[in-house]
Amino acid sequence: MKDDRRAGSLILENVSHDYDGVAVLQDLSLSVSPGELVVLVGPSGCGKTTLLNILSGFLKPRSGAVQTTGLLRTVYQQDGLFPWLTVKENITMGLRAMKDKSRREKELQELLELIHLENFRDHYPHQLSGGMKQRVELARVIAGDSDVLLMDEPFSALDYQTRLRMRQELALVLQKRPRTVVFVTHDIEEAAQLADRVLVLSQRPARISKELSVGLRRPRNPTDDDVVKASKDILEELGLQIH
Repeated sequence: MKDDRRAGSLILENVSHDYDGVAVLQDLSLSVSPGELVVLVGPSGCGKTTLLNILSGFLKPRSGAVQTTGLLRTVYQQDGLFPWLTVKENITMGLRAMKDKSRREKELQELLELIHLENFRDHYPHQLSGGMKQRVELARVIAGDSDVLLMDEPFSALDYQTRLRMRQELALVLQKRPRTVVFVTHDIEEAAQLADRVLVLSQRPARISKELSVGLRRPRNPTDDDVVKASKDILEELGLQIH
């Protein structure tokens, strides 16, 4: 089913934050347009998760302005499924606001088909592979009225082949159910393969040191020329490119 819901938007203006006097973000500004997928990369500890927590409203910045439109949902790298609930019940948690039972069941079935797990609706998380669990988590966060997805290294615990499959799953899901996405990753290839724009953050206190646009339509292969070039540009900006 094509979801025509208008995706949300995000704006940060001159946002700064610190922990016990240690500056993490300094006068950082960015905007994310409706339906855009923006990936944040940068050195460990530079403030990527802090930035995501500020966007979600979980953390109030020391200074600066935050503007968001639409309903936000967050996906973390650790397994966020309830182990005592089945696949069907976990996804239905995202449909709680939908009072019409028949509409809720129809939506559930469409989501199960979207993630190709319709035959696993009565399975529990411990009966699923890591990739299957991540697909259930993805279905749950796009269920109902979410407009913006904030994704904090959601695939980092998966093996490489499963991560490749999950990137393709995410791209296909967003084709059918557009959302605005801010995606944090340490994986340079993942950033280049998924992003409309990659924002490279500097060391603390973080600023945007480089912005890269990847014009290639998703889903993409990691070997596509534009993906390889973007990966090289990101590595060079991070000082990791071998010459």
